[in-house]
Amino acid sequence: MKNLGTRLASLLAFLTVEVGVLLLVFLSSLAAFFYLTRVVFVQGSLELDQLGFQQLDRLRAAVPGLTPWVVRITFFASAPFLVLAGVAIPAVLSWRKRRREALEVFWAVAGSAILNQLFKTHFHRLRPDTALFPQLGLSFPSGHAMIGMALYGCLGWLLWRHGRHPLWAVALLLWAILIGLTRIYLHVHYTTDVLAGFAAGLGWLLLLRSGLHLWWREKDRVQREA
Repeated sequence: MKNLGTRLASLLAFLTVEVGVLLLVFLSSLAAFFYLTRVVFVQGSLELDQLGFQQLDRLRAAVPGLTPWVVRITFFASAPFLVLAGVAIPAVLSWRKRRREALEVFWAVAGSAILNQLFKTHFHRLRPDTALFPQLGLSFPSGHAMIGMALYGCLGWLLWRHGRHPLWAVALLLWAILIGLTRIYLHVHYTTDVLAGFAAGLGWLLLLRSGLHLWWREKDRVQREA
């Protein structure tokens, strides 16, 4: 009974500090994702999608040499890069005795990739037929936006938590957003695909972070009592 009381007290202490904020952001991300599914699949509205295309088409027309740079930027959330990052970064962190951080990065990438494929299969939205560079696969949500947000958001959080580098954390978050925008620029995703990817990636990252934190707290408690 005493152990149960101790566990509940520990859980409540955790819930009142970090998870309260994380839960609020998670629920906001979840609400944004389901709102976008309603806009796309219930209302059938293309207003936001067309607006995104129009704005970035104007940018492309105004800066003719921009497209090659956009293609370079979008590579940093492509499947080959994400596979490499999802293996190499955890390997380096493990080698530096940062096994928990390694696990966090690995599941940020792997978990968001699995969820992204499940979402795409479920919603089965075709890609825009105006793509500058035709791509295989389905459209909703954007994998570049979702997995990129999970990866760079996770790295930003780790830098903030351990190194106290808020500027680097913000820079990584902006980088993830920029990568998502390249998908609209190239017409390989609709605006709603990218926004849903951001929301889903952030939601997964927060869920993962909370779950791992609870697991590690329980593991540490058991080790102390052993």
